[in-house]
Amino acid sequence: ENREEMLNSKSNRLTEALEEANKLFDEVSRAREAALDAQFLVLASNLGKEKANELHSEMTAFDSATFAEDLLTFMGINRIEAEENDSEPGGFLPSDAWQKVGEEALKYIRRAPTFHYMLGSFKSDPPVAKQRIERQKKASRGEAKRAMPAQLKKMEESDQEATEKEVERILGILQTLFENDPETPISYYEFVVDPNSFARSVENVFHVSFLIRDGLAEIKLDDDKLPVIEPTKSRKGRESDQALEEGNQVVISLTQQDWK
Repeated sequence: ENREEMLNSKSNRLTEALEEANKLFDEVSRAREAALDAQFLVLASNLGKEKANELHSEMTAFDSATFAEDLLTFMGINRIEAEENDSEPGGFLPSDAWQKVGEEALKYIRRAPTFHYMLGSFKSDPPVAKQRIERQKKASRGEAKRAMPAQLKKMEESDQEATEKEVERILGILQTLFENDPETPISYYEFVVDPNSFARSVENVFHVSFLIRDGLAEIKLDDDKLPVIEPTKSRKGRESDQALEEGNQVVISLTQQDWK
């Protein structure tokens, strides 16, 4: 809303907005608030870039030809005398020309930067590439590097397989509990909570969610409005199909304090 004012070179509104954002960021506690802060940072960066582009500099463009002419004049070249004395050794430049430039440069820099050509001081043919002799060790390293992507892919597949196996294991436990006593509801929290590990309890909630998503199990509320879980294969016919069609997504909140 205040874009034009913030782009004004005499205005400090952009700096003030950044300082206010820094103060507000200390109170950020939710993901949505952090996302808004990131969105503001992108907007402020774009405004800062536009403001910088609009600044006008008093510097003029560097003209290499003009610089060369001024340098030659400083070195003491007299073109008229040079044309008359073409046979003088050294051509246009006086014998002390470069020494004069060096003495002047010493006033501004203590040591002149080194200068060298990559392929020599004259145009030459590109160097002939030497035939490399591959050793056995280098070849084995190359094979090891080429094998790494396959290994990483294999590791990713193994993690996915481990998750699937854990989901199948939990489904087997749920089916066994239900078959042993089909009349007693299975408490959801007693089923997923590990009394000795909060992290393991969270993993159980995660794996059970796959069972709910795939329709292999369902969660409903008992008479006390507490969640109970049972395998869907226990309910046959239309009733099971209707329950899957009318399923809802639920977010479960389980803090470490609740787990204790």
